[in-house]
Amino acid sequence: MSTEERTVLVVDDDFRVAQLHADLVDARQGLRALPPVHTARAARAAVHESAPDLLLLDVHLPDQSGIALLRELDTDAFVVSAASDGATVRRALHAGALGYLIKPFDARLLGERLDAYVRFRNVLREDRVADQEAVERALRILHSGDATAAQPSRSATEQLVLARLSESGAELSALEVAERAGISRATAQRYLSGLAGRGLVEMTLSYGSTGRPEHRYRAK
Repeated sequence: MSTEERTVLVVDDDFRVAQLHADLVDARQGLRALPPVHTARAARAAVHESAPDLLLLDVHLPDQSGIALLRELDTDAFVVSAASDGATVRRALHAGALGYLIKPFDARLLGERLDAYVRFRNVLREDRVADQEAVERALRILHSGDATAAQPSRSATEQLVLARLSESGAELSALEVAERAGISRATAQRYLSGLAGRGLVEMTLSYGSTGRPEHRYRAK
């Protein structure tokens, strides 16, 4: 199976949500988030410059509809939007979206869709001739997941992070978990985002005295 890293561009006019989704992308094996963008114009520039494999694309952008933008771009995309009417969903799929996620959603759902995309791309690799069986499997993975896919094993560091969070019985920031586990904040953030993406911890946004958003985590 290919170990190629796939890049993901988050396009959302909400800066907080965009960064949250980018963090969830970075927590998935085989994926790397590009710096999030917040307008259709910035998305075009980022696609031209970086050629991401996948977009996480909001419908309501300040300068253009995300669906109209999707029609212009030759890029895989999941539409991620609060718009829940059937007409919008159909337009997004007709424009070429591989999937549609309605906000707000559990972080685990996005994690599952991202993992499925990695497997989908591994089956339909550019350097491999696909037969009908491969096409059917790729579509099955994309739309319903792949029950036979191996689940990631839990590392010693991840076990430590989860243990320290569970012991606290409260919501903690990545920095607080890092201090309790004796690891760097960046390492704690990466493992916490991964645990949240798999539904093993709850993740919320809060605002400190500076007004800046902060992710906080609680063990389930």
